[in-house]
Amino acid sequence: MRFLGHIIVTGLALWITALILPGMHLGENSASVLTQVLTIGAIALILALINTIVKPLLSFLALPITCLTLGLFQLVINTLMLLLASWVSGLVGLTLEFDTFWWALLAGVIIGILSAIVEAVTGVGERDGDRA
Repeated sequence: MRFLGHIIVTGLALWITALILPGMHLGENSASVLTQVLTIGAIALILALINTIVKPLLSFLALPITCLTLGLFQLVINTLMLLLASWVSGLVGLTLEFDTFWWALLAGVIIGILSAIVEAVTGVGERDGDRA
């Protein structure tokens, strides 16, 4: 159930970020609302799977660089995860594109902030034992 909540939160953060950033393109503008919602959901699922499988391995391998940069290299890792999700989405016919690396970096920061806010408000990230 938590995984589904994370997908919904990620999809919402992706959608809001695509509205804010002109350098991020998510879905087709001329598509119907249902098609856009399904596209965002599928891309959020792809991003969640990449963050579950690839990100921990990459974070472990980049641990020395992350320590050297006092954690700032995690921003680069988040950006690489977004770019990988963009590439995988393109393979299955979905549109998630960034004009440059810097737009992807900014998108990663905004998605992270929005996800943290929504999860804090809704309590999606909490486990049953974490509630007060």
